[in-house]
Amino acid sequence: MDRLILIRYGEIYLKGLNRPFFENRLVNNIKGALKHYGRPRVYKEQGRIYIENIAIEGSILDSLSMVFGIVGINPAWKSEKSMDSVKAMVKDVMVDAMEKSTKENPTFKIESRRADKTFPLNSMELSREIGAFVLQNFKGLKVDVHNPDIRINLEIRECAYAYHENIPGAGGMPVGTNGKATLLLSGGIDSPVAGWMIAKRGVTLTAVHYHSFPYTSDKSKEKVLDLCRLLTKYCGSIRLYVVPFTELQQELYEKCPDGLLTILMRRFMMKIAEMIAIREGSQALVTGESIGQVASQTLEGLASTNDAVDMTVFRPLIGLDKVEIMEIAEKINTYETSILPYEDCCTVFVPRHPTTKPKVKAVRDAEVLVDGTVLIDRALKNVEVFDL
Repeated sequence: MDRLILIRYGEIYLKGLNRPFFENRLVNNIKGALKHYGRPRVYKEQGRIYIENIAIEGSILDSLSMVFGIVGINPAWKSEKSMDSVKAMVKDVMVDAMEKSTKENPTFKIESRRADKTFPLNSMELSREIGAFVLQNFKGLKVDVHNPDIRINLEIRECAYAYHENIPGAGGMPVGTNGKATLLLSGGIDSPVAGWMIAKRGVTLTAVHYHSFPYTSDKSKEKVLDLCRLLTKYCGSIRLYVVPFTELQQELYEKCPDGLLTILMRRFMMKIAEMIAIREGSQALVTGESIGQVASQTLEGLASTNDAVDMTVFRPLIGLDKVEIMEIAEKINTYETSILPYEDCCTVFVPRHPTTKPKVKAVRDAEVLVDGTVLIDRALKNVEVFDL
């Protein structure tokens, strides 16, 4: 019997006449995720995506589990639609399922779906006949229709397919179907999670990081590059801009009120990110801010930050607490990198007594104490760009 991987998707079904656009993007993203595994054949048929000419092994299944838009991954068997072929295929599937089962005499259930209405048996009839075949050929097995140990899924489409493993996918929408946004990426826990959450909705990401050499080391920059590489497993390629931020921070520290220092730094970060976003064709900025997590993330602080830019700002973590954010970071494998002890620019020039309820007018008045236009222009001229 032929082996292949069957891919199932969810929300894409709801896209009506636009569905082919989303399906085609998902096919392309799957090909990108598998580009290091030879030349698999990836194609779509009748609400399913199939991957052929590829080994079915753990590393490949892991790569597919990170592709947004996939809800289920099924290592499957394929046969002709004759009953003899279907029975032979199910026998192979059952042998594999029993080898992987932890029970000596597991229970089973056959679940059939007949997408091809010309097939002579309907779904219930097919399940009954194949179930009887399994009982005749595998002694000691019993049927359990409610909570089986082995669940054999049988689909009759342009061919017959069967599988017993269902590996969860990342869900969401295919990256590249919902525009582009620019992520302000620090070396901390929050911002990689924010980027992951926005990319899960189909948004293509670029990223901006602020580097304060010599106060932050090259190891700090490499840490951010590593975080970006981890995100590419979900998001595809990411262009990262590393902006030198030391001069601007020093000017703010020397000339502006101490209590407003963090808010002012955030405003200049947003201004620079907006300029890069416009250059990249992004429609929004993304940050890892959460209400009340630090002094600059009060409602007044966020309002003062928003005031610095005209572009929409997405904050997908806004209502999450730190424990919830850390759980997601562990899930997407960014946590261990994020907690490496290399400081980022946000830990440099920290005010002694930060203002928690800044007034927008006071922040604007403080901002003009430095020549922001010149400082921003100088930072952008010395930016480093990495395509990851």
